Amino acid sequence: MKLRNKILFYFSSTVILLTALTLVAIFWISSAFREESFQQQQYQKIKYTITLLKEHQEQAEQLSMLLDEQDIRDFYDEKLYIYDSNKSQIFESVDSLEIYKTNSILDQLSPSLRWVETKENKYDIVGVYYETKGKAYYAISKAYDAAGYANNTFLGKILVVIFIAMVLIVLLLSLYLSNIIAQPILWLTKGINEFEPNQDALQVIEFKSTTYELQELKDKFNELLQRSHEYMSFQKNTIHHISHELKTPIAILVSELERLKEEDNIGELQARAEQLSKKAASLGDIISALLQISKLESGQQIHQEDFRVDELLFDIIAELNIVNPGFNFDIRYTPDQFDESLLVLHANKMLIKQAFQNLLINALQYADNESANVLIDARQENTLNICISNSGHTISPVEQQYIFNYFFRGQNSQHISGFGLGLVFTQKIFQIHSAVISYRSEAPAMNYFEISFPLY
Repeated sequence: MKLRNKILFYFSSTVILLTALTLVAIFWISSAFREESFQQQQYQKIKYTITLLKEHQEQAEQLSMLLDEQDIRDFYDEKLYIYDSNKSQIFESVDSLEIYKTNSILDQLSPSLRWVETKENKYDIVGVYYETKGKAYYAISKAYDAAGYANNTFLGKILVVIFIAMVLIVLLLSLYLSNIIAQPILWLTKGINEFEPNQDALQVIEFKSTTYELQELKDKFNELLQRSHEYMSFQKNTIHHISHELKTPIAILVSELERLKEEDNIGELQARAEQLSKKAASLGDIISALLQISKLESGQQIHQEDFRVDELLFDIIAELNIVNPGFNFDIRYTPDQFDESLLVLHANKMLIKQAFQNLLINALQYADNESANVLIDARQENTLNICISNSGHTISPVEQQYIFNYFFRGQNSQHISGFGLGLVFTQKIFQIHSAVISYRSEAPAMNYFEISFPLY
């Protein structure tokens, strides 16, 4: 069953049932009130009749006729018996109506039980024990409340009309509300059906709803779409990223091989060949780093170990200087004296190496004076900060918000080859290790990448 139909059914059936119960309760209360009110009228009539009988006993027969005429004008179809303290009848109305429970009611009445009520079909019967001026009387009255039943019948018809009107109103209101409630879900379903996972641009589902749960469902679903898009983008861009990451070590190998062509010394050839073997092994490390990222994307755990981050930076710089021997990386520490244990990270060494290599290559490519600075800041006990800076063209404030997006390349990179993937995966690696990377620029033409590692 559709959600709209469920809302329509459950809401309308609930409201209609409650309406029916309410109207039935109103009719039942009205009927009970009619009965109680009419019985009180009978009681007052009995009291009035007994008072007249006591005051005019010598004219009992004539009074009986007068009272009977009064009864007929007061009630429709009534019978009244009055008895003295010995339960001997002293008055009977002339109406031909019979009371079949007279003896039973009379036997029940006593000074301790002064009121008995019952019914015969639609007739109300009351038995009364009544005392006035030291004398006791018994009375039994049977009457038909024509006006009361007519009013109840009229009330019943009004309630039926109200019920039918309420049913129609509730059904129309339920249909209207169900459409309002179900509309955002229909939009969400439409957005899901129209979602194309292979599109480059991220599709999000937008609709307006004042319902918190539906708004939360939309936001969570868009978050899911965001993650799915990022995952698919990662898979889609893996080949580009591999080529990007392997470019530098391959260039190093090619450079070394070119040098070997000019080398005549066998000993030197062997030494360089051994170095080339180590460089080739580093390609395996890069591939392993990519595999580690893939593991993290699929929710698997990665290997972590303790290592000094400054030693890792020196190794990366030494490798980069093979291809660019004229470029200078200046590594400095602050403060001058500190606990060297703050330089020890517990992380995946291959991934951290890959991330810092990307940043150092960027500094090398974008610097305008063949130099870059690396500042290792160990002034805080719980955080290790590393800042890589170089002078050169900076990124505009507008572009800075996109610097860690896939394929984004700023105006300062127009004449530099690349795919716009290095910083994306660098940020991902640091996020994996709960580290934060940020970019800022300062005059005159200085670029800063700052990385903060939490120390546990």
